[in-house]
Amino acid sequence: MSPVFVAIDTPDVAAATALRQSVGPHVGGIKLGLEFFLANGVEGVNQVVGEGVPLFLDLKLHDIPNTVAGAVRSLGRLEHAPAFLTIHAQGGRAMIEAAVAARDAVVPGLKLLAVTVLTSLDDVDLADIGVSSGSLDQVKRLAYLSVDSGADGCVCSPKEVAALRDMLGSEAALMVPGIRPTGASAGDQKRVMTPRDAMDAGASHLVIGRPITR
Repeated sequence: MSPVFVAIDTPDVAAATALRQSVGPHVGGIKLGLEFFLANGVEGVNQVVGEGVPLFLDLKLHDIPNTVAGAVRSLGRLEHAPAFLTIHAQGGRAMIEAAVAARDAVVPGLKLLAVTVLTSLDDVDLADIGVSSGSLDQVKRLAYLSVDSGADGCVCSPKEVAALRDMLGSEAALMVPGIRPTGASAGDQKRVMTPRDAMDAGASHLVIGRPITR
């Protein structure tokens, strides 16, 4: 199966469905995020996602443990269970463990991925919010916490993939955005890499949006 999940960044159900139908036979799955989910909710996801096209639901849940657990349980309303769901690693151990327990009760096949440091941030941005150790150290710290708390893997930039693969081993899922083919604009991403280089570094899945959809 292709490692590529195509990011469908639109609030329009018809446009999202057309993209899914177009790319579905050629990729490993599609990603729907906050923009789409807030505009259309569970019903919109049910309309877009069809049989045989794995869904990466990128909601980056980050709240108190009870609220995040309730959000995960709500996924039981989806007609097709997502393959992946994101939570924020910075929510801490109790939040991650609550998400894992809710997942096991309602959608046991779902893989929970913890977002470490957004690919739109660099060391300067992290310093602005009080993280002085740099992006690699922060990603490693959060990745270890997440997997130790029961998450199935992490979302990280391609720049940290090799270090996380060495640290977490072969079983952890590493979902990697910030993918740009040679010559493509980086846009609002700050820590980027080509698809081949990211896979060679140890990524298990790649998130690619604008280079495909635009």
